[in-house]
Amino acid sequence: MDELTRLWRRLPEGLRELVLYGFASALALGLDWGLLLLLTRLGVNYLVASATGFLSGMAVTYVLSVSVVFRHRAVADRRSEFAGFLAVGLAGLVLTQGLMALWVGGLHMGPGLAKIPTAGIVFVFNFVVRKALLFRAERSPAIQP
Repeated sequence: MDELTRLWRRLPEGLRELVLYGFASALALGLDWGLLLLLTRLGVNYLVASATGFLSGMAVTYVLSVSVVFRHRAVADRRSEFAGFLAVGLAGLVLTQGLMALWVGGLHMGPGLAKIPTAGIVFVFNFVVRKALLFRAERSPAIQP
């Protein structure tokens, strides 16, 4: 076992999950941003392009979250888990659309540039809420005196 592997294993699980979620989100963001830029260049409204890219990226994030990122899954029924993941994602989409409208419509930023602060804010929101609701370890019951 090399030093990097030992260091990785010594990190707290939550930090390892955050790093892995960051990589998964970066891949999803690449798809999301690429579709945003492509669709706006093709004349699609920036909010429609933003939603299309976001939903495509969310699919990538879900697959990677359940297969690579999170070890613990708080919801036993996978359909319920997906519904929860989708609900958090849709809340993230609402946040994304509001921020994009603020940056592009209010501050006159280009859609590609506006995606930078939006992605950072929504990344933190999605990770925290998904970790808390869907991918937490079961707590052991309190010891009774």
